[in-house]
Order: sequence, then structure tokens, then C-alpha cells
Amino acid sequence: MIVFVDLEHDRLAQDYPDLAMPSAANRLKIKYRLEDLSGEPCLIMRYHHVTPDRLRAVGARALIVSGNTTEFEHYPEATLAGLRAALREAAWPTLAFCGGSHILSQTYGADIGPMGALPAGQSVTDPLFSRLAPGMRQERGYLPVRVVHAHPFFDGLGEAPVFLLSHYWETRGVPAGFELFASTEACPVQMIGRVDRPVYATQFHPEQWDDDHPAGRRFLENFFRVTLKGGTQP
Repeated sequence: MIVFVDLEHDRLAQDYPDLAMPSAANRLKIKYRLEDLSGEPCLIMRYHHVTPDRLRAVGARALIVSGNTTEFEHYPEATLAGLRAALREAAWPTLAFCGGSHILSQTYGADIGPMGALPAGQSVTDPLFSRLAPGMRQERGYLPVRVVHAHPFFDGLGEAPVFLLSHYWETRGVPAGFELFASTEACPVQMIGRVDRPVYATQFHPEQWDDDHPAGRRFLENFFRVTLKGGTQP
């Protein structure tokens, strides 16, 4: 059983009602993709329902944590306590994307926050981010990510694979006990992993790919091969 943690807040429907249904449909698409790539059933679990005991009860073999749109100021810490406990316990191979990577990194002691304001005279051109984060630095679109340290998850992808990036927050530094594997100039922390457990976070979105940008699919295939199917470990 793969557990896909839906990190999106109910507030999305209040603040951006036109995004709520597409967001829900996207979560379902990711569920089916994870099932196809892992060969395992995938259970979507809301972030505030996650605890280590519940993960054990459903027979979780891996934990995937989604991104989110709602600002973290709207997440009471009590609603994240169970997820943080599961991330710290590290009893399951874990991969957290974008906003999920921020929660994971923060759980392990790293600072997170916005990438900062755009220089004077520049503006956000992306239609979505012009609504979500006007005037803020961002990475948005299919962009190359530089592999700074070889890892089996990048097998077959070269030194600068192209992934979807969609964020204006970042992880500011690598948490203690983690190693940096990928970076971009605008956002240096693009992939990190624990040195002693299969716990990983990516700023980029490997769960989003298309025919012209297939690297995310290969990345996830490699993740499941390594962590669930006895492939080569890092």
C-alpha cells in the first residue's frame, strides 16, 4: 500500500474556488500514476489524519507527500503533528514534493520561507502566480535541475533533467543528517535525502510529467525500484 498524503488545506475552496476542483482532480490523477508505477494500491490520506499508527494499520509500504497552495500560516501545528511524527520516525520510504518538502525539511530543523521579492521593475508573468504571489520570486514551468551528487533516482536522466517547478517558497539550507542531490541557481535546495534512511524531499514535482517532459515518470520509477523492489540503493 502506497499512502499519498494530501497536504492541501480546505481553505483553498474558500480563497480560490476555481482551483478547488482542478486540485482534487489532480490528486486523483497522481494516485493512479503512483499505483501504475509502484504496482501497489494507493490510499489518499488527508494530512491531518496521518499518524504513525494509522500508517501501520493500513499496511503502508511507502509515504508520498503532496505539495499545497494554501499558505502555511493557515495550518495549526496540531494538525501537522501526526505527519511530522511519521516523518521523524522514518519507518517508511518517503518522498515529499514541493510544499511537502518544506514540511519535511522544517520537521528536521531547516528554515523555510518565501524566495523573496522580485527586483524593482520586474513582475510575475505566470497567470496563476500573479494571483497567488504577485511580486514574489518564483520558479514556474518545466525547467532543468542540476544534479550535484549522483543518486539512483536520477538513473537514465542525465546531469540536468527537466522537471515541473511551481513554487515561490524554498528550503533555506540542508537539514542536519541530510545530503543535497540537486539544485538550481534560483533555488539551491532541489533534492535532499537522509543519509541513513530512505527519506527524500524534492522542490520539483516528479509526479507531474507529460509526453514532452517525461523525466518525472522515470524519477518515480527509480524511486519505487530502489525503495520497494530491491533495486540498487544509494
